[in-house]
Amino acid sequence: AVVSTQSTGMHVLASKPNSNVEDDTQEDVAAPVFDDQYINIFKKAREVPTEKYEYPQTESQAYGWFTTPLIDSDRSDIRLHHPRTMSEVTKYMDAAWRLKEQSENMQ
Repeated sequence: AVVSTQSTGMHVLASKPNSNVEDDTQEDVAAPVFDDQYINIFKKAREVPTEKYEYPQTESQAYGWFTTPLIDSDRSDIRLHHPRTMSEVTKYMDAAWRLKEQSENMQ
């Protein structure tokens, strides 16, 4: 800590919080000791909400809280699996857009 005395009184300025360099004036200050409770609180604060709590704490958290699927996915079941298909119209438009992009890139 740096102490400056001006006409207004005595001012103490703290050193930088992330600095590893210690002043000569800080010889008598002991290094901070972190207890296990503090470390556990810090680790708990950094967890994602699904690990912190058993159930969502707000209505917004309820969406996507349970990520396991309710039923197994079966790709052969057409009720649940809708692969992308190409019809005559989509094939025509795909070719038209490619032609348009090629002609724009050539100019």
